[in-house]
Amino acid sequence: MESTDKPEGMIEAEPGTRKPRIGLSGKLLLLTIVFVMVAEIMIYVPTVANFRLNWLNDRLAAAHTAALVLDAAPSGMVPESLANQILRSIGAYAVAMKMGNQRRLLAASNMPTSIAQDIDMRNLTWWKSIVDAFDTLLMCKPGDNIRVVGAAPMGGDFLEIILDEVPMCKAMWTFSVNILLLSLALSCITAMLVFLALHYLFVRPMWRITRNMVAFRADPENPSRVISESGRRDEIGTAEEELGAMQRELASMLHQQSRLAALGLAVSKINHDLRNLLASAQLFSDQLSTSPDPKVQRFAPKLMHALERAIAFCQSTLSYGGAQEPPPERRTIDVEPLIEEVHEALGLGLDVPIRWIVAVERGLTMEADHDQLFRVLVNIARNAVQALEARGARDPARDQIRITGRREGSVVVIEVSDTGPGVPEKARTHLFQAFQGSTRAGGTGLGLAIAAELVRAHGGEIRLVPGTIGATFSITIPDRAVDLDTRRGERARA
Repeated sequence: MESTDKPEGMIEAEPGTRKPRIGLSGKLLLLTIVFVMVAEIMIYVPTVANFRLNWLNDRLAAAHTAALVLDAAPSGMVPESLANQILRSIGAYAVAMKMGNQRRLLAASNMPTSIAQDIDMRNLTWWKSIVDAFDTLLMCKPGDNIRVVGAAPMGGDFLEIILDEVPMCKAMWTFSVNILLLSLALSCITAMLVFLALHYLFVRPMWRITRNMVAFRADPENPSRVISESGRRDEIGTAEEELGAMQRELASMLHQQSRLAALGLAVSKINHDLRNLLASAQLFSDQLSTSPDPKVQRFAPKLMHALERAIAFCQSTLSYGGAQEPPPERRTIDVEPLIEEVHEALGLGLDVPIRWIVAVERGLTMEADHDQLFRVLVNIARNAVQALEARGARDPARDQIRITGRREGSVVVIEVSDTGPGVPEKARTHLFQAFQGSTRAGGTGLGLAIAAELVRAHGGEIRLVPGTIGATFSITIPDRAVDLDTRRGERARA
């Protein structure tokens, strides 16, 4: 990967594209802080309500103790100075208790003229405590007094005290500020820890993948731009593996397209001169037809036919050039004479130690384009000859090419097999693809690719038959439009 001076999280954009204002890392940090603060708020709401209840319960507990002292006094007579001191200690204006039908004022000092709110601690619900807590925080003002009712000691019905609400409000605000500062500190620490963890676990790998995609797009044919896998065993590791595989396949495809474009340009240049040379050769072959030599008279028509076919190929379309193959001109042809033409075109005479075996049904005919089927068989048979020649040592008893033909209903099946080393396993995946399915060093794989294209143009199928000695190619061509998949299914069920 190429080095860059850009800060982490920023990717250099192509000219004319909009640069992102906030990177993924910044968005992650902001969202983490927001979510932590939301969590803190959800915790703060019940916490401040609970703080208010605890503050009131503490006052009630102090009032319980004061009630015991006041009730224990002889005849309930307590000096006024002592009663005021007890009331100041609990922060109350008055303490009263109800027992049975009697309500007794135990102590009182500076009684307020009005009560802003009554709070009954005996049956207070959680949602009511939350509402009252925020009412105290937001609506409290100097001079507001509250009456708090709670359970009474010594078997009384209830105990009530009258309090100034302002001290409780101040205590709640102090508690809220402390909670806010603590929440901010916890939010920052938590957000930073979560941010760092997610940044190194997810954001950095995603940034690395994104930067690689931008670099690969700039030069997809450069092998160094293919992402190097980190070896992770999670979804990001899988994404890296799939991205690397896709980039390698795309680079290979682009390289192949470049080769095809160069090949098309070269062939188009060669085609012009080759056509002129073949035309000259055709003129010379015409002179051979006037020779009285019987051997010349025998081979001259075949030579002229071969030259005419070559010139037609040059003038028409190329197999893998800029144009498509012409549609087949189908007519009824005899298969056995066609195979004999293939034999002669390959030059497999008596001096070549390769046996040529033909096992075709007598009088077999098929509906196909003669020249295109000839090219199919020549390409496959020539591959077989090259496979046998690659062995080195020749053995006429072993080296052979066998061509069989038979009719199966409305289709004709032709099989070309050889006793060579067979097709390597690595070549079978792309066997019928140009520049990828070659089985020998220096090969292009065009022969099988051309054969497959011509067979498909006939609505047929070509495949490598597994489990045979050497290589066996099966060509199936229908006489008319036949669903070969349906036919194969019917044959399998039979």
